[in-house]
Amino acid sequence: MIAGAHRRYLFYVEENYCYGILRPIQQVLWRRGDEVAWLAVDQRFDRRGFRPDEQVLDNVHQAIAWNPVAVMVPGNFVPDFIPGIKVMVTHGLVSGKRRTVGRVVHHFIERGLFDLYIGHGPSSTPQWQRLAHRAGYFEVAECGWSKLDPLFDGSLVRTPADVPVIYFASTFSPRLAAAPQLVATVRALAQEHNWQWRIHFHPKMPAEIIDRYRTIESHNLRVVTGHDTLQLLLDADVMLCDTSSIISEFALLGKPVVTFRNVSPQPFMIDVRASDQVGPALQRALGRPPQIMQAIAAHARQTHPWQDGRSSERVVAATDRLVDKGLGHLRHKPMNLIRHWRMRRQLHYYRFF
Repeated sequence: MIAGAHRRYLFYVEENYCYGILRPIQQVLWRRGDEVAWLAVDQRFDRRGFRPDEQVLDNVHQAIAWNPVAVMVPGNFVPDFIPGIKVMVTHGLVSGKRRTVGRVVHHFIERGLFDLYIGHGPSSTPQWQRLAHRAGYFEVAECGWSKLDPLFDGSLVRTPADVPVIYFASTFSPRLAAAPQLVATVRALAQEHNWQWRIHFHPKMPAEIIDRYRTIESHNLRVVTGHDTLQLLLDADVMLCDTSSIISEFALLGKPVVTFRNVSPQPFMIDVRASDQVGPALQRALGRPPQIMQAIAAHARQTHPWQDGRSSERVVAATDRLVDKGLGHLRHKPMNLIRHWRMRRQLHYYRFF
């Protein structure tokens, strides 16, 4: 990159979790004088979350005219008709769900749309690199996950607490969710123990389940709303969860997780299969068993060894390297005619020349 030259970067977003993933990258770009614009393309995206100092484009026509050098996407899809290299930013850690499509783990489905994939650690990068070697039309860089930078760079401070804090996070899938089955258990534990409960649900959790937990709120049990979970992760001593990628985020902080009927229990988890086992498991977790703590440390090394709070800087550096190098050394991406047509229709863009 030429010294003193400013560049434009587009953030292409569909889900509300993109705020937390891309804002640390935005800070890096702003600090060096670059321009950032956001393009939200899903009607469900909560645009009320944008801040006054953030530049927001109204449609894809404006994005094309803005002419970014790179399009950063915490998701799986990006249209080819927006200028700039296409960067798939990590939008979740490899989790235990292991959902597959055609015997390929969903996290690693490669759709022929991106020029650069960002890996978060040894559990993800080698798989992307194998795919890149086979395909030849994209590069891979291991950078860590930008969302986690505030947990490690000192910008967030833990809220003081006199008693243990339990963070209950539940996914929404009926097959995997613990929340519908643990209302009575959580209520009883909140009454029996001097613990503070913070309960936060996946955005797609049915409203009736959330309402059941609101009815048991008390001085030591609170349902927390919003898209940002970092403060919850930092404040809690133990997490109670089911099968969600947020388990790995919490474990990276060196803290124990109790899982309820996890579909793929890992050595660093304390997994239980019955509701009456939850309380004893939480008490065990609060004691930080040495064997569990060693397993947590090993998991962190494989999942996200970058704990310096500078993953966003690495994402920007990897992006700039490919911008400077260009795409001439890569093969042409697949034509993907049907997929590209669907994106044109979704974004109301029908110009082909």
